[in-house]
Amino acid sequence: MSWQLKALRVFLRQAARRSLARQPDSVAARRWFERGAWLNARGRPWVGFTPDQLGQVPALWTAQPARHAPILLYFHGGGYVMGNPRTHAALAGYLTRKTGYETCLPDYRLAPEHPFPAAFDDALAAWLALVARGYDPAQIALGGDSAGGGLALALLAHLCATGAPRPACVFVFSPFTDLTLSGGTIRSNAASEILLPVQRLQQLRDRVLQGADATDPRISPLFGTFNGAPPVLLQVARSEILLDDSRRMAAHLREFGTDVTLQEWGNLPHVWQYFHGWLPEARKALGDCAGFIRQHLPERPSDGN
Repeated sequence: MSWQLKALRVFLRQAARRSLARQPDSVAARRWFERGAWLNARGRPWVGFTPDQLGQVPALWTAQPARHAPILLYFHGGGYVMGNPRTHAALAGYLTRKTGYETCLPDYRLAPEHPFPAAFDDALAAWLALVARGYDPAQIALGGDSAGGGLALALLAHLCATGAPRPACVFVFSPFTDLTLSGGTIRSNAASEILLPVQRLQQLRDRVLQGADATDPRISPLFGTFNGAPPVLLQVARSEILLDDSRRMAAHLREFGTDVTLQEWGNLPHVWQYFHGWLPEARKALGDCAGFIRQHLPERPSDGN
């Protein structure tokens, strides 16, 4: 364990987790997340990004790529109630530098103002808009963290269920895959969880679902079908409450014959990759992820070659 991780663990457990638990509503939580993202990135990395409109869904690109180029489509985390492309711009920029592929960050709608299935509808709209522009699904790596990781897997389940073209690969960090909250580690890892306030999970689910079925695969991909799914990488910490969301998701994907890589890391916070500017453990995990992406998303020859 690096000294940076030791220091961050203390800060997250004693300050960030308690502060997040005290946020009175989603609006306050969003402001809290924005401030934290600014501190984590040490500035505003999104200033140099390129804005776009994918159908009705706003988005940011690390840079606008050519239509034939391989790309990353990344959905930000935040429990479906907070976060946006700006909060995850530093992570997107790092992924782009490590892989060599530009990253697109859709700004999907958030609950409770826009409850389920708004986020899924926007994710699907963004995907369809990219394909309509000429981006080849086989040249797209689909990813996300936490709720965004669940959203990426939900989109994959829809593409598999409808027989639509799939992405080249999928990579997710600590994905939220089961809004029934039936994972055993939600209880068994309650004491070891470093960042997420366990006592707020039920409230979060209610804000997102607002009476909808928690087993709907558009919000809980653990209940989806994945015939013909491409290779999937899951990275999760053994200390976090969503550990079982990844373990059970990996097992479920394998039931459909999916090539799954499940990486369980040590005593790390939820989506520790987000802290790549501070943690060597985060940079190592993202380096592994970049290698996985490059393995399944090779450079395409330029036109005329």
